[in-house]
Amino acid sequence: MSDRDVLLNLTQSLLESIVQGNWKAYEEMCDPSISCFEPEALGNLVEGMDFHRYYFDLERSGDVKVQTTITSPHVRLMGDAAIVSYIRLTQSLNASGIPSSRACEETRVWEKQAGEWKHVHVHRSPPGN
Repeated sequence: MSDRDVLLNLTQSLLESIVQGNWKAYEEMCDPSISCFEPEALGNLVEGMDFHRYYFDLERSGDVKVQTTITSPHVRLMGDAAIVSYIRLTQSLNASGIPSSRACEETRVWEKQAGEWKHVHVHRSPPGN
């Protein structure tokens, strides 16, 4: 399997851990010093896992079906680092039980540490921003 395919599979697994609320899987894929720019950070660069852990600790309804799809992926390898950029489509049911979709632009930076890819940075924003 090529590094590109490995990184895309890792990114999809990371997104699935988020949707499923699987903190253990998410934590295993991330470097403890991960940094992010996300809408929830209100324009601030946030570092470390505590910010992310908060969202995993929120109570989730077990019957909500959510699907995440990576579209238009682009992978750039730079030695022991890689950038994976894509549009993330998320499908779910709204409060009325009607299917809805939303999109966001994501860039994830991975670093090879001791032969294993670790997620070290994410930048997520609404499309077109």
